[in-house]
Amino acid sequence: MRGLPQVAEQDGSVAGNDDGLTRLEAEVARLRAELASAEARLAMAGASLPAGDEDKFHAIAESIDQMIWSTRPDGFHDYFNRRWYEYTGVPDGSTDGAEWNGMFHPEDQDRAWAVWRHSLETGEPYHIEYRLRHRSGAYRWVLGRAQPVRGPDGAIVRWYGTCTDIDDLKAADEARREQGRILETLNRTGQAVAAELDLHRLVQLVTDAGVELTGAQFGAFFYNVLNDAGESYMLYTLSGADRSQFERFGMPRATPVFHPTFVGEGSIRSDDIKEDPRYGQMEPHFGMPKGHLPVTSYLAVPVAGRSGEIIGGLFFGHPEPGRFTEVHERLMTGIAAQAAVGIDNARLYQAAQKELGERMRAEAELRRLNETLEQRVAEEIGRRSDAEEALRQAQKMETLGQLTGGVAHDFNNLLQIVTGNLDILQRNLPPDAVRLRRSADNAIRGAERATLLTQRLLAFSRRQPLTPRPVDLNKLVAGMSELLHRTLGETIEVETVLAPGLWQIEADSNQLENAILNLAVNARDAMPEGGRLTVETANTHLDRGYVAQNAEVLPGQYVAMCVSDTGSGMDAETVQRVFEPFFTTKDVGKGTGLGLSMVYGFVKQSGGHVKIYSEPGEGTTVKIYLPRLHGVFAEEAQADEAPVPEGTRDETILVCEDDDDVRAYSVEVLRELGYSPTWCCPAG
Repeated sequence: MRGLPQVAEQDGSVAGNDDGLTRLEAEVARLRAELASAEARLAMAGASLPAGDEDKFHAIAESIDQMIWSTRPDGFHDYFNRRWYEYTGVPDGSTDGAEWNGMFHPEDQDRAWAVWRHSLETGEPYHIEYRLRHRSGAYRWVLGRAQPVRGPDGAIVRWYGTCTDIDDLKAADEARREQGRILETLNRTGQAVAAELDLHRLVQLVTDAGVELTGAQFGAFFYNVLNDAGESYMLYTLSGADRSQFERFGMPRATPVFHPTFVGEGSIRSDDIKEDPRYGQMEPHFGMPKGHLPVTSYLAVPVAGRSGEIIGGLFFGHPEPGRFTEVHERLMTGIAAQAAVGIDNARLYQAAQKELGERMRAEAELRRLNETLEQRVAEEIGRRSDAEEALRQAQKMETLGQLTGGVAHDFNNLLQIVTGNLDILQRNLPPDAVRLRRSADNAIRGAERATLLTQRLLAFSRRQPLTPRPVDLNKLVAGMSELLHRTLGETIEVETVLAPGLWQIEADSNQLENAILNLAVNARDAMPEGGRLTVETANTHLDRGYVAQNAEVLPGQYVAMCVSDTGSGMDAETVQRVFEPFFTTKDVGKGTGLGLSMVYGFVKQSGGHVKIYSEPGEGTTVKIYLPRLHGVFAEEAQADEAPVPEGTRDETILVCEDDDDVRAYSVEVLRELGYSPTWCCPAG
């Protein structure tokens, strides 16, 4: 049993467990042999005694070193030998009759009477173990036995009995059983600790074994553990007491009583801890806190690991004094050593399991990555394809814008010549030239329509003149509510959802109103049977993930305006082309195909982003994102349009224009206003 603690012997010395158990077994065998010898001598005396020869019996009984007694057939005790009186210390004759039962331990009296009466009634031999009062006043274990002696007719004529002191034998048996119990507990605990790899179950096993071996009322094991961050904190297990009896007291502090255990200075064993000079020196309790389980006998043993680190401590208490011996201390020292080895092993196992778990997770992640490699490659190719398609779409729109802008610019010059000269013609026609005036009016109206078309083309190409200023989008949308109701008609419900705390934007409010109106008109045309138009505003943030999928967008904070309808919706192919100039799904004569192009150009020219979401039969949502304007700005008041000033002949204006017709028209208008124009043609 190497590694197990030693056990104290009766003489105060300490032997190993195997040696102590052997000596106990030898002592038990010796006592049993003495008892058997005494009983054999008595049996021989009873067998050789003639019936009625009492004197000879008495002579034999007095010569045997054994308590001997005799009774009449009815069980009346009328004889005890000298050894009886020497042992019990009572006067001669004081235990005759039924008085002998008063010598038994009160707890054994009823049982002894019952067994004796049974023997008297049945004639069976009398055999019982009970505690008999010794002359010292202590009760000692005695084996009581009696045999009946029968006459020629078979009737019982006498009972002869003995009382043999077996107290030493009982003590030896008890010591042997206790020794066996200790060995069994130590072996069981050692095997369990060696096999247990769960730290919390291990310390509970150790604590339970400590309480069982010491006979403590309760025990505790306070120990340190490390969390995932490597930080140390304290836990504890209990045995013999409910956890609720300790939870309100917190963890033990480094008081003079606890400190030696937690720093590994050695064990502490006290018959009465309250008498220890180290006890009761710390505030605020100056001893055990109020409501703590009573502790008088105290035993504490440190638990140190292989490296010398103090893992924790085993603590045991009992309300009665003097309950823990040196043997208990040595037993707990051995248990603490076993616990330390087990805890070190459990920690190594936990560390290995953690590392193994991390490896398994890494391998699983690697397998997952390998298994999904093709899928991820396909997704990445898809994302790149989407980004390339978005770039191609943006480049196409840019190219269309440049082409449209160039055409619109040249066409605008031509319109300026036409409308300018028509205006001059109108002013100079005589009042009675009715037909000519009607023709001039028709020509001007056509030119104005062409001018409006040109402005839309310039808006798409992002070349229209804008007047950006701080705008409260909520206020602008609310102000258009009535206009939208009139424009859309009674069959379409208009709903506005305006976000509180909306950020300001910087934009041309007139063009922004035109954009909203264009979207509303398109929504109305998509809902010929009526429906609902919803205009929503919100603060939002476009992150890098969104930007990666949408060309010409910068990440950051935006104010979003969503215009949604419950109309017929569009398929994906149509959505891809809706911003192209002159593209329309309407019947001939019902649309120019420039409404959404103008919206697109205005948003892009304002530094924003526009996106369309639509499915056939599910309606359409157009989302416009305009950059947030940081800071607080007051809206500028609208200035009244100033009248065109008239000049004088002594004022000269230089006209520089490369187009001869436009230059000629400009010079003529300046002359009509009273100026003296001069002109030149820019080089190149």
